Amino acid sequence: MKNLVTTLFIYFLVILFLCNKHSKYVVGFRPQRRGGRSTRFYDFKVQTTRITKLCNTKDIPTINGMYPGPVVYAQEDDKVIIRVTNESPYNITIHWHGIRQRLSCWSDGPSYITQCPIQTGQNFTYEFTLVQQKGTFFWHAHVSWLRATVYGAIVVYPKKGVPYPFKFPYEEHIIILGEFWMKDMVQIEKEVLASGGAPPPADAFTINGQPGPNYNCSADDIFKIDAVPGKTYLLRLINAALNQEHFVAIANHRLTIVEVDAEYTKPLTTDRVMLGPGQTLNVLVTADKPIARYSMAMGPYQSAKNVSFQNITAIAYFQYFGATANGLSLPAALPHFDDHLAAKTVMDGLRSLNPVTVPKDIDRNLFVTIGLNVQKCRSKNPQKDCQAKGGGVMAASMNNISFSKPNISILEAYYKNISGYFTQDFPGVPLKFYDFVYGAPNNPPNDTNSLNGTRTYVLDYGTKVQLILQDTSTVSTENHPIHLHGYSFYVVGYGTGNYDPDTANFNLVDPPYMNTIGVPVGGWAAIRFVADNPGAWFMHCHLEIHLSWGLSVVLIVKNGEGPLERLPHPPKDLPRC
Repeated sequence: MKNLVTTLFIYFLVILFLCNKHSKYVVGFRPQRRGGRSTRFYDFKVQTTRITKLCNTKDIPTINGMYPGPVVYAQEDDKVIIRVTNESPYNITIHWHGIRQRLSCWSDGPSYITQCPIQTGQNFTYEFTLVQQKGTFFWHAHVSWLRATVYGAIVVYPKKGVPYPFKFPYEEHIIILGEFWMKDMVQIEKEVLASGGAPPPADAFTINGQPGPNYNCSADDIFKIDAVPGKTYLLRLINAALNQEHFVAIANHRLTIVEVDAEYTKPLTTDRVMLGPGQTLNVLVTADKPIARYSMAMGPYQSAKNVSFQNITAIAYFQYFGATANGLSLPAALPHFDDHLAAKTVMDGLRSLNPVTVPKDIDRNLFVTIGLNVQKCRSKNPQKDCQAKGGGVMAASMNNISFSKPNISILEAYYKNISGYFTQDFPGVPLKFYDFVYGAPNNPPNDTNSLNGTRTYVLDYGTKVQLILQDTSTVSTENHPIHLHGYSFYVVGYGTGNYDPDTANFNLVDPPYMNTIGVPVGGWAAIRFVADNPGAWFMHCHLEIHLSWGLSVVLIVKNGEGPLERLPHPPKDLPRC
């Protein structure tokens, strides 16, 4: 018996090592929970890796040669230390999406916001503590468009002895949604931004890096979950796509949402879910149907008008043990690509698991419009450089100001009091009020221009903030996944049309606590948070093309009074620009 126990223990350690070092997102895994705070060490090497997909072979940037990249496993309140060594020809930073970086803004990762990029041959060590955080997160590159292939999951388990607030699943699986282009992403980015026009659609959607049988040369490139009849599975859904929001469904099966953006929710059962880039969902699915192979489908939600997009569904399999291996799979039904109601219905039903303490006495009311712009063409070669509507150049903005990244880290400039790189005059309300949804200027490029600037908005420590995010119809209304670094926030209100404080209904009892909110097409969202984490925090649309066009702003939160309210000194190995 003693030898058997020893053998099983060694076997467990080997499995744990392999899942951390070589995880390919195909193994259902439940690491043993440990007591007390631990320190987790990871070594990330940025490398170029040759892969073949869609009958095409190309080199892509990866972490440790893996696509998707390695999983970071941890436990609530653990300290995580990740050394990133850049062995690739590209500048790189890594963002730990959803991690609130309590007093560790230097490790947040967005390029030229909290750090300069890690250049070829250099390294930087990210350190942060998972203070009161557990659930599904992810990491991704936050420079250029490299996050198209440089991404991976972060799974943070509850403390030892703390159960899930739902039935413990038989097995857990990470499901990462992505997009794949056959052409080099760095080259695509340069060409798109130089053209002034829109980006090309992805050549394929992927589920854990695999397109599935609907795409050329992909009959064997399929992710599969082997399901035991009668068992319940926890699926950790992550949308790591670059420019597309997605519907997800499993044929003939219901999905029960139990967590959104790494925060528990009241169970919400639905036939399908929609995730924007940057959003995570944990869902339970029970294998309670006849033995068969069921399709897990990923298709587009395209809310903007007159935009080309990929409309071929990516497929994975939810396959029962005993099903015919090569048999036909039962198809999953997805909503139509522009089914706004299907996207909105799930959001309408989300509630925090328990009543929460929502900021009530608001100190700062902010109103921020979000949307697209077309700038006037100033090129001597307009046919090549001004391919937007009306012969203009595409842009995007918040409060009609397109954000321009500096050539130095804003956090470093703020901390060291280096002037000339940014201003502190981002307006807390639009420069001009009008009918944002039904009467917006729309004669590009004559009345669709935005201002440019590296403007920030400054908040005192402890400020209770309410922020209204309002979509506009200039160029097109669209569902915008807005992500706030360094914080989670309560989504207290959400609706269509123009925000009206006299008619808006707010949930101040159990609103969902999120870090990325899909501001609905032609609508608004109201969020609240307390500015109690000092630093320079990026808020931006998680559609990468919109970020490149300037749909972002930086919120600077000042230091508080005591040592636990002040940002520490920058790390010694902070990269230089």
